[in-house]
Amino acid sequence: MGVRLLVLVVLSVAIMVVDARFTLLKPVRSQMSLVLMQSYWIADLPERLYQGVASQFGSRTELAAENEKLKTENLLLQGRLQKLAALTEQNVRLRELLNSSALVNEKVEVAELIGMDPNPFTHRIIINKGERDGVVLGQPVLDARGLMGQVVELMPYTSRVLLLTDTTHSIPVQVNRNGLRAIASGTGNPERLELRHVADTADIKEGDLLVSSGLGQRFPAGYPVATVKEVIHDSGQPFAIVRAVPTAALNRSRYLLLVFSDGRSPEERAADAAQQQESLDRQTADPTAVPSATVPGAAPAATPNKAVVPATVPKPAGHSASSTPANANSAPAPATTAPAATTPAKPATSKPPVKPAAKPASTRPATPAATPAAPREREE
Repeated sequence: MGVRLLVLVVLSVAIMVVDARFTLLKPVRSQMSLVLMQSYWIADLPERLYQGVASQFGSRTELAAENEKLKTENLLLQGRLQKLAALTEQNVRLRELLNSSALVNEKVEVAELIGMDPNPFTHRIIINKGERDGVVLGQPVLDARGLMGQVVELMPYTSRVLLLTDTTHSIPVQVNRNGLRAIASGTGNPERLELRHVADTADIKEGDLLVSSGLGQRFPAGYPVATVKEVIHDSGQPFAIVRAVPTAALNRSRYLLLVFSDGRSPEERAADAAQQQESLDRQTADPTAVPSATVPGAAPAATPNKAVVPATVPKPAGHSASSTPANANSAPAPATTAPAATTPAKPATSKPPVKPAAKPASTRPATPAATPAAPREREE
């Protein structure tokens, strides 16, 4: 038994070293998560049973469903309102840099926290959304108050999120009051961030709101990150010591938001916006061109007795049939235009020679149609 225990201990240490130093066991971990999901479900079964019984005896299932729906809607609305604080101060500056049509509202999805990393030196959490739900590496995660971190590991049905306060995490931010840019890094303390390499003469003070600048092309711009708590100026140091408190409740939030932001670069968004503007300009220009194309067709309609009328007047079939025999009596040339006048009405019978046009003139207009033709010619 002692030898078996020693072999298992050595094997366990070797696997932990390989998992920490190399990436060979990531596929195995991804597949093992499918098996562990069943254990998570079984471990969470008593709590879910208790909640189900409590809801049945307390307020019934309708009130519980309505409560969950209201929580989700409240979380979504709070996530949308977060950008208002930044957009109020940066509206003029953003309009100068980007076209308004290039600013696309991000799509979000609600996720739930189901686990935390037991290692006290790393700040990571596990959420119940994974690769099957469309989650990607580096996707931003936020709660109802601000940014929390980003996805660093994907599994089929779960994901690991690295929080802002981890010592290996940094995020580009800017002061909402004046647009001053800086880098906020984690300190290992869930209630503290530090701004590195901030000049001692920089315009930053206690109470300033720090928002994401979007310069790293990872986090969307304009979301709250932290609030400046302390600014220490040392005359002997080139940089000031700036400490901030995260706006997100990193150790209390249970429901989170996954942000599906636009993966295009600012240049691509600006180019697409310019193309959309050009297409809108063309659509506004087309209505002015359509009347100009239709006006020449309406002018010949006012002179129905000329040689161009049979080719341009498609509306009254009876009037065009009566006008072609009159033109045939006046000049020999309209013999070639008579087929063109009959083609718009019934092209199957009017393409043969001029005889079909002569028959209606000889049969029906003997008494009524011959008399109106002469007065029309006299009036013209």
